[in-house]
Amino acid sequence: MNKLAFALYSWDNGAFIMIGIFALVIIGLVAAVMLMMNSDKKKKND
Repeated sequence: MNKLAFALYSWDNGAFIMIGIFALVIIGLVAAVMLMMNSDKKKKND
């Protein structure tokens, strides 16, 4: 039973790649929200 708990997560299955892709997606989403916020402000000022 203890082996099952350790086998649920392993660094050998590309976890570093998955974390890197997840980080890039989060950064992309934050950048998209920031761009939308800035574009809304410009449209309101015009």
